[in-house]
Amino acid sequence: MAENRERQKIMASGKRKKGKKNGLFAKLLAAVIIIAVGVFAADYFNIFTFEEWKEFFVIEKESVAEGEVQVHYINVGQGDCSLILSEDTAILIDTGEKENGEIICSYLEKHNVDNIDCLILTHPHSDHMGAASYVIDNMDVEQIIIPKVTDDMIPTTKVYENFLKSVKNKNLKLTAAKPGMTVEAGEDYDNLNNYSAAAVLTHGSNKFMFTGDIEKKAEKDIIEAGNLTSADVLKVAHHGSNTSSSKEFLDIVDPDYAVIECGDNSYKHPHEETMERLSEYTDKIYRTDIDGNIVITSDKDGLSVKTEN
Repeated sequence: MAENRERQKIMASGKRKKGKKNGLFAKLLAAVIIIAVGVFAADYFNIFTFEEWKEFFVIEKESVAEGEVQVHYINVGQGDCSLILSEDTAILIDTGEKENGEIICSYLEKHNVDNIDCLILTHPHSDHMGAASYVIDNMDVEQIIIPKVTDDMIPTTKVYENFLKSVKNKNLKLTAAKPGMTVEAGEDYDNLNNYSAAAVLTHGSNKFMFTGDIEKKAEKDIIEAGNLTSADVLKVAHHGSNTSSSKEFLDIVDPDYAVIECGDNSYKHPHEETMERLSEYTDKIYRTDIDGNIVITSDKDGLSVKTEN
């Protein structure tokens, strides 16, 4: 199927210009709306428009209106790593396992990224934050967002310990994954996947949804809270596991494109039943284990896809 897809060349734009950094967290929320399921849930979802985003970033109206936003789904094997790039902003969501640190930094360098405005770690599992320590040690990172979990769910792994050491060594602080207005979800989860921070990027009329490893319980809570809308591009939750991507969730999201970040694994991700459910909504399903790096560009003409094996 990948061979038959229409490919559109993404033009390299050279070194990204860096703008002012006033109120970075507010700027981030204008671009990427965080839903912290679990202890926190968003009181609103996707209320910022791209016009408001431009105001936050203090970018000339003409340049942004004609500009692009690229979302790179970086192939890190059985793990997640996504990069959002605009003319002067870089947001990294997850880092895959620890062995992917050099791969990620090389990829960032290739795309002229020398500064990460925000690193979002959807939840503290090694396949989502294993290389976070390496990235923090080797890149300038201005903001780190990670969901707040209950004390008994805080990891005691070496990966998490190294992450905290890197944060301390760089004199950085962690920001809980929640927007400015929140309501409590009313319960805690016994599965760390369900604490994943979900996010939506809006660029013009195009929407990208990032889901971490949320499972059906968290999906249901987001729906019941009224925090879910449709999206053009869905980063499929939990590497395509059948514990996620419920019909109720997909009915609302109704994606035109689906991206699954996965690699060789013993879990048989993506599961066949998940693939069958997704195919009811779109035939544009991309997988990092088959397509390699996946780059989706949003501009005034819509969306275009390029894969990089």
